[in-house]
Amino acid sequence: MREPTVAAVMTSPAITVGPDAAFKDVVALLAGKKISAVPVVDGSGHPLGVVSEADVMAKQEFHGGNDGAAWWSGRRRRARSRKAAATTAAEVMTSPVITIGAEEPLTRAARRLADKRVRRLVVVDPDGVVIGVVARHDVLAMFLREDAAIRDDIEELVLSKGMWVIPGTVTVQVADGVATLEGKLEHRSAVQVAEHLTSAVPGVVGVHNNLSYAVDDTTTVGL
Repeated sequence: MREPTVAAVMTSPAITVGPDAAFKDVVALLAGKKISAVPVVDGSGHPLGVVSEADVMAKQEFHGGNDGAAWWSGRRRRARSRKAAATTAAEVMTSPVITIGAEEPLTRAARRLADKRVRRLVVVDPDGVVIGVVARHDVLAMFLREDAAIRDDIEELVLSKGMWVIPGTVTVQVADGVATLEGKLEHRSAVQVAEHLTSAVPGVVGVHNNLSYAVDDTTTVGL
């Protein structure tokens, strides 16, 4: 069973601006489109940086650059002070850009968001051109799927198509995203595979594996 990809949840097409876009125009775009950030791209659509609400707020925080941070301030505060004097997207953007491919698995996007401590990733095609944005809320939305839809996926994608289990051999119940598997399979390895594949179904929070087996094929007999 194939894991959902970034393409399944990303916002596309991406709204972008050029590096010479005026600061005020960028702010108007964020407000008008009700988005929290916009990628900055070059003439070929390759990412140069990202302008977020936090970036543009620096101008208010430091009074348009007239209230700069002192030399003993932290590195991040000094960087924000410099952004306050920005007049273009290139001057206020944050770079380098953290990107991900559209066909990357969603779990990789979640891991990258957490590791890099960012709110969004810029999605690029194989040529490195910006095609979308995937944000934390896009990933979290996968856990809001209805229990019935999750159960149907487990029965069809895992048991029927993934493992060729005879219908009725295994029963599936899902409550609040937690899947419970009941029944009996021939081999212990199949029981383990069923749990592994079920845990990968979008929206599954946890798995209660109550399956039993007839033969333990995971033990190694010494010679």
